[in-house]
Amino acid sequence: MLTYAAVCPHPPLLVPEMAGEAAPELDGVRAACRLAVQELTKGLSADGGGAKLIVVGGDTATRTFPPDSAGSLRPFGLDLVFGGGGEPLPLSLTIGRWLLDEYGGGVQPAFFQAVAYDAATRDCLDLGRDLARTAERVAFLVMGDGSACLSTKAPGYLDPRAEAYDAAVAEAFKHADTAALAGLDPRTSRELQAAGRAAWQVLAGATTPTGPARVTDAELLAYEAPYGVGYLVATWRLAAAPAPADTSRARP
Repeated sequence: MLTYAAVCPHPPLLVPEMAGEAAPELDGVRAACRLAVQELTKGLSADGGGAKLIVVGGDTATRTFPPDSAGSLRPFGLDLVFGGGGEPLPLSLTIGRWLLDEYGGGVQPAFFQAVAYDAATRDCLDLGRDLARTAERVAFLVMGDGSACLSTKAPGYLDPRAEAYDAAVAEAFKHADTAALAGLDPRTSRELQAAGRAAWQVLAGATTPTGPARVTDAELLAYEAPYGVGYLVATWRLAAAPAPADTSRARP
């Protein structure tokens, strides 16, 4: 059952060494990510350290990476590697690896789970449910960016739909609206270059109203777009959903 979740963005510039002199521009997002990861790992410790931590993020294909897999910023021009070895992690999971190394207090993931950016919604929801069932207690660190079309200087230029799209995602995280996350349209998300859609829907699948968990506490820690890309940070705490009422007995 999913017990904790933290949601963070994955721009390479989140790593201060990568951003250089521009690092202060993401100080707010970076501080929110630090708090989210610390809250996540604090929750894991409060549970006695027995929960399985899974880092979820987008990639070109859905696949699993072992816990010692390394992430690298070499493709972005910085000779910086996180982790020990194995097959290189995609960007989303690389930044997840860095966040855990920086702010996780030594907590290591059970594995890294990539989900294809273009995965169908049903496949994302099913994957989330399957991951939530891999242990009695499971925690997610979910990596995903919002739309990259929020300004004329954004990577995808300005799209008038982008602001409403990201605002709806922010509200979904703030109010733990899993139905809203599950309802994100893959085609619209692709057009708006929202790299987090698939990973967010994996989270929604793990907390579906018909599943084993419900969100008891949700907090939106950041919603910013300094480069025309939506960066959202949130935390959720979950508990076992109440058992359905027994309606099999006839009324007297």
